[in-house]
Amino acid sequence: MKKFLLLSLLCFLFIDVLHAQTNEQVSADSIAYQLQRKKINSMLDMRKLRFGQYSQSLNEHTGIFGLQTKGDIRRSNDILMDIVKTDDKIYKELKILLEYKAFQQRQIQNHSKEAESMNLGYMSTINKLRQQNQQLKANAQKALEQKQSSQRIYIIVIVLMLASILFLLNKKSKVKV
Repeated sequence: MKKFLLLSLLCFLFIDVLHAQTNEQVSADSIAYQLQRKKINSMLDMRKLRFGQYSQSLNEHTGIFGLQTKGDIRRSNDILMDIVKTDDKIYKELKILLEYKAFQQRQIQNHSKEAESMNLGYMSTINKLRQQNQQLKANAQKALEQKQSSQRIYIIVIVLMLASILFLLNKKSKVKV
């Protein structure tokens, strides 16, 4: 019983230490994930701003008779190229964000598998200890029954010896008389 309690206590301490380590790791990963999301959101805000500038540049007509000049078109194209470059950066950052998410999911799956295997190990250990406990109880019961049967045999032998002694003494006393 003492071994079982000691084993249980050690298991709980080990689980607490493991849980604390995974919490620290998960919080560090989630911080990186949140930072990546903020970065992408700021890039999206920049893109939105640049797209507003592009829309505005399309409406600008600085040429004669209200037509667009080559400079207007170049400015619009430059803004559009900036938007495309920003989109490329956003895609790269989104890929990194998705990799973080996939990494977190793999970690969670690994952690759940480890926890499950540890739980199965603990359950098998507990079952083994229960079986040993039942076996020890059965052995103790058998030993007690053997002790009681040997005591009965000793009592019967002692009673028979006393009866034979009394019988012999009684026979001897009748022979003398």
